[in-house]
Amino acid sequence: MFYGIINICWIPFAGFVSFLVLLSAINKSVGVRRAYVNILLRIFEYGRVSIESASKVNQAIAKDKINVDQTPGVEQVDGSDAKETNEATNGSVLITRDVVLLPEAQESAHDKTNGTKKEEICFDFENCLDYVKSGVEAIIEDDVTSRFEAEELKSWNMLTRTNRHYEFISWKITMIWVIGFAIRYTILMPLRVLVCFIGVVWLTLCTAAVGNLKDGKLKRAVVSYVLGQCFGVLSSAISAVITYHNEDNRPSSGICVANHTSPIDVLVLMCDTTYSLIGQRHGGFLGVLQRALARASPHIWFERGEAKDRHLVAERLKQHVSDPNNPPILIFPEGTCINNTSVMQFKKGSFEVGGVIYPVAIKYDPRFGDAFWNSSKYSMMQYLYMMMTSWAIVCDVWYLPPMYRQEGESAIDFANRVKGVIAKQGGLVDLVWDGQLKRMKPKKEWREIQQIEFANRLKSD
Repeated sequence: MFYGIINICWIPFAGFVSFLVLLSAINKSVGVRRAYVNILLRIFEYGRVSIESASKVNQAIAKDKINVDQTPGVEQVDGSDAKETNEATNGSVLITRDVVLLPEAQESAHDKTNGTKKEEICFDFENCLDYVKSGVEAIIEDDVTSRFEAEELKSWNMLTRTNRHYEFISWKITMIWVIGFAIRYTILMPLRVLVCFIGVVWLTLCTAAVGNLKDGKLKRAVVSYVLGQCFGVLSSAISAVITYHNEDNRPSSGICVANHTSPIDVLVLMCDTTYSLIGQRHGGFLGVLQRALARASPHIWFERGEAKDRHLVAERLKQHVSDPNNPPILIFPEGTCINNTSVMQFKKGSFEVGGVIYPVAIKYDPRFGDAFWNSSKYSMMQYLYMMMTSWAIVCDVWYLPPMYRQEGESAIDFANRVKGVIAKQGGLVDLVWDGQLKRMKPKKEWREIQQIEFANRLKSD
């Protein structure tokens, strides 16, 4: 009887998976994912309203308690203390940097009592206090370290991130959280793992087959169609909902540059068109995908030692771009993953090759799942586990007008101009810092520039 029940359940399940894979393979959608996302938005909104209502009730209770505790002979609680109490009740902490370093020194109580006025002392060293201020601000929260942590949400998304025990504020929210947990781990995750496995196997077999075709227009057309099918199946494994904007600017050749949040960026862009990729060879799961892709279309993979040879990289880039039959090559000039809030320094190498640059801006909606991959904290398998247990991966992709290097413009200035356009379109913060600072110390020349400037300020007129 037990095996009979399994057989009865297995038939519709297999049919559902087959239907899902078929839709992804032919790049068709019946609107199920977007309807699923809209339902999640309504649930999140209900949770947000419930949390805000509970917070107001807690604040009122805390305020009443303070009023009850106040008795004659006991010092009254001022507004700042009440504010701190409210912040503690809400579970949020706000760092006010003016409290750490006041902009102006105040007279001491002893000076006020004696009626004396503090003598102002002026000397050149005070011009260096802005370095102290910058240093303290960097200790509290610098612009680099915060870009390699998960993006903090404004409201709870029924997941573990931004979780201050919100699931226990009411029995309704608790029930929604329990049901959501059960759905994500008992239905979505096994189904996504199965679809991902099917997608990887399908990608490996298809690329091995088309890799034997003779180079030419027919092979390029077949590769484009096959890769679109395979990445469509893989996008189903993370319930990806992707919206493409300005498709008239979609690249057809040359160099395409985009901001980098995670390895999923490649999947997101390859679902729409075919790209050649450039990067370091990897092992494990990424290595399987790299070897499969290399069979079907031209890609540039480097060993760890070769990737440091800028001249070799530039030469291979020029060779690829010079052939109009090659698909556009996709490059992430930041060189590392940033947490979906900012765009950091673009390496100038891809902007020295010449020709047209196609900028692309990618912005993920963090309410449904955090797409950022902190490679120094999580392995690829841990990251995939996080993706499989998220609600969905929802993102927007903007194809921007092609850009050319202006006469007399340096490669660095060109890279910064392209970076600024991407940051503006994606609503991201444009930063000048090198993303590799999360793995290495600042360059020696950067420290020397700051030391020279500091020395100049110490010199008296």
